[in-house]
Amino acid sequence: MGTVTPLPHLVRAAPLQVGFDRDELTRILDLYGRMVAAGRWRDYAMDFHRDAAIFSAFRRTAERPEYRIEKRPALRSRQGLWALVSEAGAILKRGDELANILAPIERKLMKLVAD
Repeated sequence: MGTVTPLPHLVRAAPLQVGFDRDELTRILDLYGRMVAAGRWRDYAMDFHRDAAIFSAFRRTAERPEYRIEKRPALRSRQGLWALVSEAGAILKRGDELANILAPIERKLMKLVAD
């Protein structure tokens, strides 16, 4: 018979990168589509790092992003999993719910439709 080699204990390692799940990405891209239809945004970028997943929305491709939506799981128990960051880098809103983070942008969209 052959030799049985024991497998090392499975240690839950940190993920190699943070990402958005399907519901989160659907919610973000829905808002992006409405802002594109309103003529406010023209491009987006997604960055996936070890500690954060970032969705950036641009007015024009060559500029800084108007908004960044950041998901940082390490801050879940402290400041909140989500953050909305302005073009200047100021954190506009933090929280645990994506809907609450997107609310300031959605209010801006309502003002655009009213004009």
